[in-house]
Amino acid sequence: MKLHNLISVKTTKKAKRVGRGLASGKGENAGRGTKGQKSRSGYNIPRSFEGGQTPLIQRLAKARGFKSIHAKPEIVHIKDIEKNFKDGEVVNFKSLLEKKMVHSVKSGIKVVGPGELTKNLRFLDVRLTKKLLEQSIKNKEKPTEVAPEKIVQKPKAKATPVKLAPKEKKV
Repeated sequence: MKLHNLISVKTTKKAKRVGRGLASGKGENAGRGTKGQKSRSGYNIPRSFEGGQTPLIQRLAKARGFKSIHAKPEIVHIKDIEKNFKDGEVVNFKSLLEKKMVHSVKSGIKVVGPGELTKNLRFLDVRLTKKLLEQSIKNKEKPTEVAPEKIVQKPKAKATPVKLAPKEKKV
């Protein structure tokens, strides 16, 4: 006998064979009791099952609303920009952070109303609403400049499949 052949005393006890007659000690109903779902073969009930009653998880109040996984841009009002920026200045991440108008620029910045754009400002890497974009176009030729990596191109329209004539077989 070698060390790797030794067997634990705990695991040497064999499981009782059930359903092998009355004298075996686990005969007739094989320790499952009489009738019912639990006595049948293939019995498996999930822990959350409550006997047909509406489960607790379904009886609890549902959380309302929806929280998007997409990060929302930091919003800056045009009236605040009008107060803090002079005519001809550049409005970008850095200048807005210096003037403490935004906290972080992780998800971008969007300039919104209410108010009108009266000053001639240059917007870099900042999104504008349609109305403000039109106003900035009126003030000068170049309304916004966006860094090349920030430009999002729209996907091209899918081409419609063209049926080709069947190829002729060589003889």
